[in-house]
Amino acid sequence: MRIIDLPAPERPRERLSTIGARHLADRELLAMVLGTGGTRGAGAHTLAERLLTTYGSVLELARAHPADLTRIPGIGVAKAAAVVSAFELARRASRTSERAVISCTTDLLDVVTPLLQGQARERLVLVVCDSVHRVLSCEVVTEGSAEQAIVPVREIMVAVLRRDGVAFALAHNHPDGSPEPSDSDIEATLRVRSAAAGLGLRFLDHLVICDTTWRRVEAPAGSV
Repeated sequence: MRIIDLPAPERPRERLSTIGARHLADRELLAMVLGTGGTRGAGAHTLAERLLTTYGSVLELARAHPADLTRIPGIGVAKAAAVVSAFELARRASRTSERAVISCTTDLLDVVTPLLQGQARERLVLVVCDSVHRVLSCEVVTEGSAEQAIVPVREIMVAVLRRDGVAFALAHNHPDGSPEPSDSDIEATLRVRSAAAGLGLRFLDHLVICDTTWRRVEAPAGSV
């Protein structure tokens, strides 16, 4: 049966949305990778069954060469490429499952620099870590003008807590090329530090990044 002929609640996409990908069968997941059938009367479900039957398991299918896949009726070059690409993405995700650890300023620089160098506007990047400073997430939280990025203290705290963070760091860029922290950078760092302490979170660092240099925002002890 073609996917389009299935009742709507039984279609893979709808099931993925309602119950989650982990609850779908191999055939259903593979059918979504294939998209549509390749031959008249052979839908994506049929092609998925054909591939799994030919290779015996998902593991063996993951090792298949595109040229071998195209020998299966209904699997053309495009579908073979889609299948191989999906498995390659899974392998890369597995290889990068070892999270970066922020043990020093250089580690933090490695994580945030790709998001900040070469930007025409100021960006503020939030790095959320667990109890041993493994990176849980790294994201741009605000993007301001060419002169200033807003530091939304409450939103930063909420973001850390939502990601089950225990520690976090901040970094932003100065498009004008000067890495020297401004008075507002120092003031914002103080406010973030105070808010983190109130919530029992560890504030690791705040960096200013330029294309060729950087500085730590050295805020005096205390709070505003």
